[in-house]
This record gives sequence, C-alpha cells and structure tokens, in this order.
Amino acid sequence: MSSPSSSASPVSHGLNAAQQEAVNYMHGPCLVLAGAGSGKTRVITHKIGRLIQAGLAPQKIAAITFTNKAAAEMRERAKDLIGRAAKDVLVCTFHALGVRMLRQDGAVLGLKPQFSILDSDDVTSILKDAGGTTDAATARQWQWTISAWKSAGLNAAQALAQAADDNERVTATVMGRYEERLTAYQSVDFDDLISLPLKLLQNHEQVRQKWQGLMGHVLVDEYQDTNATQYEMLKLLTGGNSPDGARFTAVGDDDQSIYGWRGATLDNLKKLPVDFPALKVIKLEQNYRSTSAILRAANNVIGPNPKLFPKTLFSELGEGEPVRVVDADNEEHEAERAVARIQSLRADGTSSQGKQYKEFRDFAVLYRANHQAKPFEKALRKAGIPYKVSGGQSFFDRAEIRDLCAWFRLWANNDDDPAFLRAITTPKRGIGHQTLGTLGVFASQYKLSLFESLFSGSLGSVLSARALGSLHEFGRYVNDLEYRARQTEGAEAAKAFMMEWLKDIAYEKHLLDSEDSDKVAAAKWSNVLEFCDWMAQRCGGEIDDAAGVATTREVKNLLEVAQTIALLSTISEREKDQDVVTLSTLHASKGLEWPHVLLVGVTEGMLPFKLNDGADSPGGSAREHESANEDLAQRLQEERRLMYVGITRAQRSLAVSWTRRRKKGREMVTALPSRFIAEMGLDQATVKEDPREKLKALRAEFAQKAANSAAAAAQIR
Repeated sequence: MSSPSSSASPVSHGLNAAQQEAVNYMHGPCLVLAGAGSGKTRVITHKIGRLIQAGLAPQKIAAITFTNKAAAEMRERAKDLIGRAAKDVLVCTFHALGVRMLRQDGAVLGLKPQFSILDSDDVTSILKDAGGTTDAATARQWQWTISAWKSAGLNAAQALAQAADDNERVTATVMGRYEERLTAYQSVDFDDLISLPLKLLQNHEQVRQKWQGLMGHVLVDEYQDTNATQYEMLKLLTGGNSPDGARFTAVGDDDQSIYGWRGATLDNLKKLPVDFPALKVIKLEQNYRSTSAILRAANNVIGPNPKLFPKTLFSELGEGEPVRVVDADNEEHEAERAVARIQSLRADGTSSQGKQYKEFRDFAVLYRANHQAKPFEKALRKAGIPYKVSGGQSFFDRAEIRDLCAWFRLWANNDDDPAFLRAITTPKRGIGHQTLGTLGVFASQYKLSLFESLFSGSLGSVLSARALGSLHEFGRYVNDLEYRARQTEGAEAAKAFMMEWLKDIAYEKHLLDSEDSDKVAAAKWSNVLEFCDWMAQRCGGEIDDAAGVATTREVKNLLEVAQTIALLSTISEREKDQDVVTLSTLHASKGLEWPHVLLVGVTEGMLPFKLNDGADSPGGSAREHESANEDLAQRLQEERRLMYVGITRAQRSLAVSWTRRRKKGREMVTALPSRFIAEMGLDQATVKEDPREKLKALRAEFAQKAANSAAAAAQIR
C-alpha cells in the first residue's frame, strides 16, 4: 500500500496541488479553507476514498453536512468515485447524527428510542401553553431566544442566571416550563438534536468512548456554519485524549459565513488552532466556477473584512464579460430591466466555450429578503417566462402532510401530546374541545401524557360514558395501527396499508369538506398520494434515507420510516431540474451556481440591511456606545460576506442592479446604491447598461436579417 502522503494515489487524479495536499493529509487535524467554487465537495469525496485506500474501514468514516440535499449529493458523488464501499460511509447532517446517537444511547438521559422530533409549529404551540399566551408573535420571539440560548449551550437555569432584563427573565422562566413539557412528551426540538448528544458525550464516559471508537475520521462540510454546541460536539467526537492526533478534516470558508443570526460563529475557526496546535491549514484558492471579471469583483468586495486566514481566489476561465451595474427608477422598473436582460442574453448569438447557456434554468435573480421577489414574479409572468421561487413552502409544511405526519408520530411515540391533539381532531371524529380540555386537565393533574390518560381507571370520574367510549375507541385504533405499521414491510405492503388507513379515516372526504374549492381539495389529495408513494418507496429501500439516519438501502417497516419523518425538510425527489428562472434569497442561494446571475435591490438599507439601527445613538454610556458600534461592525462584515456569496454564484455573467427609490412600508423613499457596488472596483467605462436598448438593437438586427433573407428569396424567384 502506498504511504498516506503519496500524491500518486489514483484517488488524487484530476486534483490540483492544493486539493491533493488536502486529500492526502491524514496524520492529524486538518482545516481546508475552500474558497467559493474551489471544489470542496470534490476534496471531501476524494478524501473519503483516500482514507479507505489507506486502510480505514468505511463504517468508521463520517461526513457531516448541514442540509439533506448536500448529504444526498455527497453520497452520490462518493458512490460514483468509490463504488459500493461508499454505502457504508456515514454521510448525514449534524441533526441526523444527533438522532442516531440519541436513539442508541438517549436512555441515559431518560429518552426512550421512539422519542418524537417536534417541528417549529409544535414548538410555538407548546410555548404559548407554557407562557400562558395566545399571541403567536410573542411565542415565536421566545422560540428564537430559547434557540439562541440552546445553540450557545445554555439550559433554562443558566439562562435565568445570566438574564440581562425582565424580558429575558420571563423567557428563561418559560424555557424551564417548556423543558418540563418536552420531557413529559418524550419529545425533542431541533436544537436538542445537538445539545443533548453533547450532554451524552460530556457526562457519560462510556457513551463518549463508544462514539469516539466509531469515528475513525470525521469530515465536516461548511465548517464556518457551525455553532458553539456543534463545535464542542465535534471536539469530543474526534479529539480523544490527544488533540494532536484528532481525526477530522474541517472544510469551510470564513468569507462565506452568513448565518450569524442562526448561531453560527467564526469563533469556531479561531478556536481550531488554539484547541488543536498541530492543525494543518490548507487553502484552496483556484476557482473553477467564475470568470476573472466576476472573481475580481468578489475579491474586491470581501477585501475590507478582517481576515482569519487571508486568501485570494483566481480563475483560469478567462476574463469573461465585464460585471454590469444597472440602475432603475423603482422596483417595477428594476424588474422590467431584469426581464429585458434575460431576454437579450437568450437572444444574443454569442456562446461561451462552445456552450450557449440560454436555457431559463441558466438564470437566477438573487435578492436580500423574500418580499423583494414580488415585482420580479409579476414581470416574469407578464413576459411569459417560467420561474420558481426557491425556498418557498416546504412540502412538509403543507397542512395535509403535517396531518399525516402527526398520525405517524403518534404511532411511533404515544407520549407525543401535540401529535395526539392533531390526530384526534383531523379528521374530526365527534370528540369535542370540552372533552379534550377535561382530558388535558386530568393528564396534567396526574402527570401523564394524553394517550396514557385515556386508559386510566379514574378518567371515568370526570367524563361521561359516551365521551370515555369515544376516547377508548380512538386509543384502541391507534394501538392497532401502531402494531400493523410495525408488521408492514416493503413498498407494496406499505402503500396498501396507508391507502386502507386513509379510507378508514375518510381523509379525502375531510379535504373535500374543508375546502371551498374542489380543485384545491384535489391538489391536496394529490400531495397526499405523492407522499404515500414516497413513504412506500422508503419502506422498500428504493430511496435512500435523505436524513442520513440509515446508510444502507434495506427494506424497512412503516414504523421505522415514520420515525425519520421529522428530519426531512423536503422531498428531494420533487426537485427535478425544471427549465425555469430561479428567484432566490441570497441566503438560500449559498452552495448553488448559475451561468447568469442578476443581483437585485443592491441599495443601502437593503444590502447591507438596516445598518443604521442602534449604533451611534445619543444617550447611554461610553461602553454601550462601544458595544453598539462593535455590533454594527460585525453586522456590516456579515452583510459584506452575503454580497460576496451573491457575486460568486455567477459563472459567466453578473449584473448588479439598484433603484433610486424603493418601498419602505407604504411609502416610497429615496435610495442610494449600496457601498458594496463601489467596493467591487469596477471599470466605470464598461459597467453601465440598459438591457432594453440592447434588446431593441438585437430585435432590429433580427428584423434586418429577416428582411434581407426575404429579399434574397424574392430575387431567386
């Protein structure tokens, strides 16, 4: 076998020198600083192959990503490169790894293996109850604060101890009640999928040794997006007793850290060389995506940000088209100009490296906030151009899918009270709010879950015989479904079971009765059937589990598949490569690329976003001023990184547009071009463009050609 540092490895073929160094370095902790478009996924998949080639068992390799989509892509690419051995590599999200750890070892924390994973709406509902409010906005504010505390590794008691004001004290108190309810419901939220596994590793040595033994090498994608708890979890999983011998490769880019509001912290990059003194740092600076003109603008924009590890991207794809700046009177005018640019690029006769790049799928319109999409949707519809709004409603957020998932959750975990309440009322089964209210009071009094309370001998003392009979009937039905779901294996059996169950509960009738429009009801029923097909395929092993919880494609029973539902945020198979223009927020565009990008709404107040809030305000102490201005500097740096991400999505052409006036609430206000446009350092002589004039000229040219052809044909006749 070749030595681990050999660069002649067949796994390294087709890699540049820096990529080869990253793939072949296996002696200790490694940080790969992968600039935009520099081939980071390629490095990760090749390194998996190199580790296997060097003798590490595939089962001992874990590649951790942030999204199911990224995990699925990495799994496919690893399979293409390595072959069958790739199926034994654990490729999953941080949250999926957390689920795996808790299902196996959560008992030491008091969790049963069938615990439920609550979605955002369930959490809001429980917080309303815990805080004694009916106001969803207040509950969501609590939710964000509690999530931030959990990401920072704080529990309710710790949050209360360091609460800065009355608001935080109230939130910490609500958090305590919320934690009690989660324990009672045998449920966890998404933040718990990181914080609870961390507790396992910190407080239970046997569990820690087990998982350290299972992790021969951990590769972390998008490392700059990790939060404080994820960093601690990674450290305990890979560090063992010797930081110098830590077995991990962190791949990330400090210039693309744009999730500070989600708890991601660049401190994790700063900590690595301190906690792991033997850390090997390798920079990937060659960009394989964009032209030199686009990269120059990107490097110039990110230049003013302080650097942890300085790097400069370069490209060998040639100079390319100059970056264009398009100004407009207002948002509607800007949208018209964007449409004109798309039409003119599609009509243009030039090609790039032999490829035309004229399909609708080759274009993306990127903006800072969701509300900016509206005028572009209108303009594209008017022009008859097909489009999709990326980051729209997830399939799993649809009411009809959430209804079915509530039933599945209840089968898997009878103590899941939010799922119980949704299942027993959807469709309605003659059990009223009064009965459920009495049941809730009874369950709280005796510290039981709602489902457990159904079969309590004392329940008859507070409910009528008729109400009790209805509850017992529901309880027996759920137990029967749970038993049958556990016995139902394979795609065909699962599909038959689900169709029979939907008929039993008359779900299609429920949709028809609930909707004013038969067309809407039919569309919802179509979603239900698609969902059932998708579940059945997972039972048959035809579709690998996108959450990364299962790494092999074995046949499973319906109950096993139901347990993974909450981790899947989207049905990835639905995302076929449609020929449509993409409208997307900058945050949602990260990790994607298009030949032609239109970066719109690039005005002060939008990008960068509302920087004038809070800093340099009159009053307050010098320390408060300093703190406010430090916060302002951090926000500006993150907004600059967001602009950098937007620029580096473009492969062949980039247009940046701004408006002289923009809507602010119901008013129109004067707007200024973003400071980032000046920071791009463009050649002022080449950047002004009016796409409508270009389109007009092209149409005139086509008309002239058509007239010439007609005249030539007439002469021949």
